[in-house]
Amino acid sequence: MNRILSLLWLITRKLGIGNLMSDELYLKCHYRIRTGKKLNLKNPQRFNEKLQWLKLHDHNPLYTTMVDKYEVKGYVTSRIGEKYVIPCLGVWDHFEDIDFHTLPDQFVLKCTHDSGGLIICTDKASFDVEQARRKINKSLHRDYYKYSREWPYKNVKPRIIVEQYMVDTETNELRDYKFFCFNGTPKLLFVASERQKKGEETKFDFFDMDFQHLPIKNGHPNAEHAPEKPKGFEEMKKLAKILSEGIPMVRVDFYEVDGRVFFGEMTFSHWSGTMPFEPDEWDYTLGSWISLPVISD
Repeated sequence: MNRILSLLWLITRKLGIGNLMSDELYLKCHYRIRTGKKLNLKNPQRFNEKLQWLKLHDHNPLYTTMVDKYEVKGYVTSRIGEKYVIPCLGVWDHFEDIDFHTLPDQFVLKCTHDSGGLIICTDKASFDVEQARRKINKSLHRDYYKYSREWPYKNVKPRIIVEQYMVDTETNELRDYKFFCFNGTPKLLFVASERQKKGEETKFDFFDMDFQHLPIKNGHPNAEHAPEKPKGFEEMKKLAKILSEGIPMVRVDFYEVDGRVFFGEMTFSHWSGTMPFEPDEWDYTLGSWISLPVISD
């Protein structure tokens, strides 16, 4: 039955019928299809429920800057310093405007307004420009806000940026350290590893603020061997605290490259607030850490 409902929901969105729904009705349907649970917006207790509530009620204009992959660089520079920002090699409105001859042999191509519009070039000589064009142009036309009503993305201008290619020589990958922060207090993180390893699913491993491994699964399996503590762990915690001040919940992501910490991105709706936790009790635990702001009538 749930598979049938999921198919009907997909058709509804493809036909644009979902665009006619209010944000609240859309989120109630989307949440039910994705989680199999009824969305409680009057008295939300779960982490995922509270993320839906925040989508509807917490509309700080600064959030738009924070999720814009180009504009956030200036914001982060003003808060913690330019040394933590991955260098941007260019920004364009149209793919055809990119002069690939001026780019280095390795680079990262992405869109500013969505999640998924990412292309990694490790060898420009073998880079498939046409394939990249198709993927980027598809992303440019995707309205990320409409899919899960994540308000911060609603007014982000779709653009293309190229960033410097980064890799840690010790791990031979770019591990992502993602901190869940609540009103300026980092309380939990997970490490995303094996993201570019062929034939392997991405691994998520959760840790507390003492970097003790936690028995949590959420969207991806744990690694066979838990990732080691990054050298810049304490530095990341301090930076996450600064960047998340005054925000009910935001995930602040960092990379570590040869001992140096770099900012990744800020995310207000982890997995769009629809990915179950295993065990389920963690959905409630994280939910208890979110203090919802008072909304005036």
